[in-house]
Amino acid sequence: MKQFGGQALFLDRSDINTDEIIPAKYLTENTKMDLKPYALEDLKLSGFNPARDLENKSVIVSRANFGCGSSREHAVWVFEVNEINTVIAESFARIFRQNMYNCGMLAIELSAADIDTLFNLGGDVTIEVDLAESKIKARGKQTAEFSFSLNEFDRKLVEAGGWLNYADLHY
Repeated sequence: MKQFGGQALFLDRSDINTDEIIPAKYLTENTKMDLKPYALEDLKLSGFNPARDLENKSVIVSRANFGCGSSREHAVWVFEVNEINTVIAESFARIFRQNMYNCGMLAIELSAADIDTLFNLGGDVTIEVDLAESKIKARGKQTAEFSFSLNEFDRKLVEAGGWLNYADLHY
């Protein structure tokens, strides 16, 4: 099973939509890998530069309603090819969240207070995810631990590495 967690990228805004995650003009690219350089290209946050800030990150921490907007798998695929394996937010657009699980990636919902705690850890933050125990340990200048929940089917999708692997195992 894939390992989850790693260095965190903090995107301090709610309602980050799929057009900001991967602009529509790139949806005609031929492979997932062709999407790679365009991740978060249209996201406007003060001081944020995706070419610089995505490097060596494998976890995104954000606010509410992450992945809203158009229902496109490309928004998850661009994270996958950029080695982002986990997104942690207060809430997700339903289709984006399910696309994460279908691709064997984690969409973890935490309360607004827990998200605030993550944002306030300070320094470079590393997040360890224990999927079996449904726990997160975050280390920056301070350390914090959280519990999360997934329904059983979504957990099985993630453990299998996504929907296609799950289907191969069960059908």
